[in-house]
Amino acid sequence: MEALLRQFISVVRGIWRRRWIGLAAAWVVALVGMAALMRLPDRFEATARVYVDTQSVLKPLMDGLAVQPDINQQVAMLARTLITRPNIERLIREADLTILVNSDKERERLIDRLLRDIRLTGSGTENLYILSYRDVDQQRAQRVVQALTAMFVETGLSGKRRDAEAARRFIDDQIKQYEKKLEEAETRLKEFKLRNLPYTTGGGQDYFARLTAANEELAKAKLELRAAEQSREALKRGLGDEEALLIPEPTAGALFSVPELDARIDALRKQMDELLRRFTDEHPDVVSTRRLIAQLEEQKNREIEARKRAADAKKSTAAPTNPVFQRIKIALAEADATVAALRGRVAELQSRVDQLRNAAGRVPQIEAELAQLNRDYDVLRKNYETLVARREAALISEDVDATAQMAEFRIIDPPRVSPKPVFPNRGALAPLVLLAALAGGVVVSFIVSQIFPTVQTASALRAITGRPLLGSISLRLDAAALVRRRLDRIAFGSALSLLVLSVGAWTVWLNLSVGRA
Repeated sequence: MEALLRQFISVVRGIWRRRWIGLAAAWVVALVGMAALMRLPDRFEATARVYVDTQSVLKPLMDGLAVQPDINQQVAMLARTLITRPNIERLIREADLTILVNSDKERERLIDRLLRDIRLTGSGTENLYILSYRDVDQQRAQRVVQALTAMFVETGLSGKRRDAEAARRFIDDQIKQYEKKLEEAETRLKEFKLRNLPYTTGGGQDYFARLTAANEELAKAKLELRAAEQSREALKRGLGDEEALLIPEPTAGALFSVPELDARIDALRKQMDELLRRFTDEHPDVVSTRRLIAQLEEQKNREIEARKRAADAKKSTAAPTNPVFQRIKIALAEADATVAALRGRVAELQSRVDQLRNAAGRVPQIEAELAQLNRDYDVLRKNYETLVARREAALISEDVDATAQMAEFRIIDPPRVSPKPVFPNRGALAPLVLLAALAGGVVVSFIVSQIFPTVQTASALRAITGRPLLGSISLRLDAAALVRRRLDRIAFGSALSLLVLSVGAWTVWLNLSVGRA
């Protein structure tokens, strides 16, 4: 610590010995600083404030009906992308800045300067934006801010319309593509079902469910057949016990019905109504169900004709009977027809069960392929319906944008330029000139003392030479030398005070002149 203190004292003594050189350097720095500060050009700042109102009455009313983008986010993105090179080139034309450039190099420098000096700041959630620009020409600064404000408002009003139109065109193109894909999927599904018609008439059930249902239906038909046969045997026994009477037999002109076929036809018609609500007339399920209904109706007509012929044959050979005998005969004929119909149904169901069992290796593969086709078709149809709904929402959004503005740009403060220059602040920078001058003088004195060093103490001499020191002689000044030293110090203090007073007076004059301006 003591060594550092001795070194510091040695440096201070060296600076003091070169004090006049430092003082001269301080005067030079002060004069140069004052001249440079006075020659700095005045820069005037033009500003404008724009408020973006995004609280529209239509926004809650159109919720769920129209596409509502985040207006605040769009405005923030617009503010961040306003100061770009294309916009600056447009700004140069609109603000009449082309007169400042005579070559491409000057134009590039002007663009870089505008990109650096133009400021657009926002307050975040309040959507209040401040546009500012500084220039040495007041009118030019105001023109730049005015043109920039107009660009900000115009870009905000037209950008949304362009985005909505582009989105609608994109959705239209996608809808056309999905229409084509949907038609191709329907064609593939129809052709597949036509190729595998015997295996794909299960009403939407898989193979095992169809086989189980067919077995249950076969067992139920066999049970109904046994019951019908037992009922017919009972009628035959009752007919043998009844005596015939010579009473004219009434004409049996009533139509016969086939209940089991009517029930199946009604069930298939209900299934047809359900299919028509979801698909078109050309859908494979609709075509196969309609074909099955036609086959059952044809079978019903044949059964009714057979029953009519049987009744007519019995009527031509029968002898007049009593009413009870007649009713038993009619019931017996109906029982015979029912048994015949149930036998046909049992045979048909047995054939269907045998067909399903024989197709056990083929049907699961067909059903898996059909499920894949249906899944692809459903995905395409869902995407198509979603795109159509989005297109309608986009059309409503365009109408909303055409009739009302979802974001309104309000110019709170029109572009104005400050009457006083905002840079440089000479009154605040003037004291820095004095500090720079004093610091420059100290630095110059230190440098000179290091270039031309002197030995200040006996210990320093011993350290430099590396030899033993025998002794030292003190300097004793006479009266004339003391007077000269005193005069030298007075002169130095006066010159330093004059420097401080000069810079201080110049600072006061600058502040007074700025206040009068």
